[in-house]
This record gives sequence, C-alpha cells and structure tokens, in this order.
Amino acid sequence: MSSPARTASPAHTASEVTESSAPAASGTPDVLVVGGGVIGLVTAWRSAQRGLATALVDPEPGGGAARVAAGMLAAVTELHHGEQTLLALNLASARRYPDFAAELTDLTGQDLGYRRCGTLAVALDADDRAGLRELHALQQRSGLESEWLSGRECRRLEPMLAPGVRGGLRVDGDHQVDPRRLARALVAACERAGVVFHRVWAERLTVGRGERATGIVTADGTALEAGRVVLAGGSLSGRLAGVPDAVLPPVRPVKGQVLRLTMPSAHGPLLNRTVRAVVRGNHVYLVPRESGELVVGATSEELGWDTTVTAGGVYELLRDAHELVPGITELPLTETRAGLRPGSPDNAPLLGPTELEGLLLATGHHRNGILLTPVTGDVLAHALTTGELPDEALPFTPRRFGAAPARPAHSEQPA
Repeated sequence: MSSPARTASPAHTASEVTESSAPAASGTPDVLVVGGGVIGLVTAWRSAQRGLATALVDPEPGGGAARVAAGMLAAVTELHHGEQTLLALNLASARRYPDFAAELTDLTGQDLGYRRCGTLAVALDADDRAGLRELHALQQRSGLESEWLSGRECRRLEPMLAPGVRGGLRVDGDHQVDPRRLARALVAACERAGVVFHRVWAERLTVGRGERATGIVTADGTALEAGRVVLAGGSLSGRLAGVPDAVLPPVRPVKGQVLRLTMPSAHGPLLNRTVRAVVRGNHVYLVPRESGELVVGATSEELGWDTTVTAGGVYELLRDAHELVPGITELPLTETRAGLRPGSPDNAPLLGPTELEGLLLATGHHRNGILLTPVTGDVLAHALTTGELPDEALPFTPRRFGAAPARPAHSEQPA
C-alpha cells in the first residue's frame, strides 16, 4: 500500500519473499505490517529489533510518498498555529535524527544524505514579512530557537537570493535528509533484521472470532496470519477492505507536486541551506542536496487520488522559486513528480492500538512523515512489546477520533 497506483506491475511476484532465518519465515509472525513506505519500514525494523518475528506486505517496499518528499526535518519552520501538541512530537523525533541516521548508516553502509545545513525562511513583501514576524513570535513563545534577519543579512547568507527579499528567519536546528536514500536504507535494515517481505498488495483485513484482527488476505488470495497487524499504508490506509468502520482511519490523500533540478558544480552550490517562503499565498521551498540536486516543492492540493503532474503546477513552482532565486530558471529540469500525503482531520498522525484488538495504526503523518520516522518506529515498537503507548504518543492515539465515515462502495485501490 505504499503507492497510489495499483496498475503498475509489481517488481516482484507474491512468491518472491525475502528468505530469513527468523521464526516468521516458517511460522506465523508476531507482527504483520501493511505498507512499505518509510513509516511501515521503520515500524517493521524496530519491531524485529525488539525480537518480534515480523513480516511486511507491499508490492514495492521503499516506494510511496518518500519518492516525492523533499526530506526537510523542519520542526521549527513547519510550526503552525494550533499545532503545539504536534510540535512536541516533531521535536522529539528531530532530536533522535542524528543517532538514528548514524545507526542506519553504520548498519547498512548507506549514506542517508543527512545534513545539518539549517533553514532560511524569507519574506518578499510587507505582508509576507508581517506573517513571518508572527511565526517568529510563535516560535519564541514555544521556546524555539530562530533568529530574525534583515534582507541584507539574508542575502549575505545566501547571495543568490533575489534583491527584493525583505527579511527572514534563520533556523539552524532544522536539518534535511534524502527520503529516497532513507527508504533504501530502511529496506536493507529490515532485511538484515530478518523481516519477511511479501511483495504483493494487501487486499483485505481478516477479523476472527472474538473481534480480533488476525491477518490479511493478499491480492492473489493468499491468507497471511499474524499475532498483530499494523496498518501503515499512507494515504491508502483508509481503503483496506475488511477494516470495521469504527476503526477505519480517517486518512485522506493530499496531492503534492515536486520538481528536481541540477545545480552547477563548477562554481559551488546555488544555495547552501534550505530556503522557503510564501509567494502570493503559495508555500514554496528549495532544498539543495550535496549531490547537486535541488528539490523544489510543493503544491498542496485536495484532489482525491489524482497524481497527474500538471503544467500549471510546474509553472507555479518555477515562477515562485524564480521570485526567490532568479538564477533557478537556468538550471536543467531533471524530474517532475506528484505524490499523495496521508492527511488526517487534525494534520497529526494516528499511532498505536485501535479499538479492534490486534490492529494498530501508523498513518496520517501528512507533511511530517520523514521527520517523524524515528519516533514512529520507537512508538510502535514500544506499543507492540508492552501493549501501551509511551507518554509522548498519547495525544496521537487513533482512539481520539470516533467512527470514520462509511467507506465508499468501491473500495479497491485507486487506479
């Protein structure tokens, strides 16, 4: 369930399962994770590390929203009014990232592209400047570190910024990671930990006697049993058949379009840190990678399951990015892509046990999926081994929502 398009041919058949000496390879696993994006992968990895026999179901592990995400670890600059509770979880995960990245790299030998380069949020006109001042005040009230800069000071940090920049916020504590590298490393970590991969779609949750989740049925009709099931299917989490309406996660797809360009290497990088702004009411960010890639995003569109890259979306991103960094239009455009974020009613994740015994959720991370990867893995592993949520995750229990709206009559994966 890591991808919104079921029409693509899976890279592997259902019979191609990772071989392992773990108990799950020959018997019923303790945990079955449905969904192989970064959230499902980190849940499976941490669960296996805790000694739980673990399996994962996804036609293409490592896919999903990670292919589109920019990888900003921006707990401070992503702060929004009314989201102070989520801020605590974001900060807890951000503090874990240095050790988390080092552990994954040491284990797999793969560089995650983790950079402590900081973020510069800038304003281009008086209204944007006033909005950024309000954000700065909110950050200060929340005990966060950020520094107000004049337009001249912003351009001193980033000389390629447009002359019209009126001011900005320097946030050294906001970092970045490459989500695609992160996903690949998590797949490798799961393999090393003995997680069994079933590379096939999950079709339906099975509920046994006593109203308990007992496993899933795959698209090819195979029944997979497990002690517990973790639904981590991203934007598709609310569309798995067989999940009772009372515990169906209220997750919706939120479309985002992203561009990738290549920066020249001869004269140094175009930007040294992540730059973000609001241009004409649209949020735009530019994330420079050490590899020379520049990620520009992201639109936010409530368009259901549509993942079409549109001329308008590309135009708006390039136009707004050009307002910030005029030289960007001279760069080669190497990729355009659209993906779906899993949004929830309060823009916060659903973590841990549901009212259905044996079913846990790890979904609804919206724009913070990459940032919340470390803490999600820890929270779910704790819940699976103790039966309880740690204190930091209590506000994000799936039980905070009542019964979800009834599933549409056609509940197959979106085409």
